[in-house]
Amino acid sequence: MGLLIELQKRIPDGWFLRRLLPAILFFVVAVVGGKLGHAHWNDVSLAREEIADALRTGGGLSADTVASLVLFAVPVVAAAFAVPYLASGIGALAAGAWPWWLMPVGDLVTRWRRHRWVEPDELARRSVRESADGNTLRAARLDVRRARARESGEPGSPTWSGDRFHRTEETIRQQGGDLVTGWTSLLLGAQDPPRAALSEARDAYDAACEALVWSAAFTVLGAWWWPAAPVGVLLGLASWRSLRHAVEALCRTTEAAFTLRETQPPQPPPVQP
Repeated sequence: MGLLIELQKRIPDGWFLRRLLPAILFFVVAVVGGKLGHAHWNDVSLAREEIADALRTGGGLSADTVASLVLFAVPVVAAAFAVPYLASGIGALAAGAWPWWLMPVGDLVTRWRRHRWVEPDELARRSVRESADGNTLRAARLDVRRARARESGEPGSPTWSGDRFHRTEETIRQQGGDLVTGWTSLLLGAQDPPRAALSEARDAYDAACEALVWSAAFTVLGAWWWPAAPVGVLLGLASWRSLRHAVEALCRTTEAAFTLRETQPPQPPPVQP
């Protein structure tokens, strides 16, 4: 426990809480769950014995103990470093930037989303009919769906996030903003409050993508110890919801930052001493 406290003091909180601790938890569950298997999935005594055997040092750090710690630490640290790269891939897929070898699948998903999309006027007519029949709850749901359809428009990307990012780009262009120049100015302004807000929103987006990676890992672990699968599914659902909130927050923050940048007069460069 003292080691974890000391690590938290020396490692940045984002890396410690979002990457190292989940990696430790995952490998502990993988080792213990792998020992229990499906047949003894709820054998608490066996799990306690396995953890006690792993922590037992015999009064000192023997060569076997050190080797076991190294074998445990290597995959933990490797996973902590690998998760951001996997999360960047999920972030690209969520943003609609699919690689060329997945474009056929992306086109199929986009066409499926367009097939399911209904015109806002049609949803309004359905809502009126449901309200006339006394189905107020169904009418309210159709009204919410109509508002979302009117705001988002017809799908043009494999994902909702990709459509949302595209709308933000179009909004900035309609305001006369230059996306490349504006981003460079916002990200290089060391004392710029919008820069801090954009960094925080992007960090939330990255955290949601990393949580999706861990949800997939726990779901796969369910092949050896089935309780990990429902945990992974629940974590995936929560992470996907967090991702949608993070995308909305990132887009709104970006639009507000560009609007603020366009309305404020240009600041003179700082004087170098």
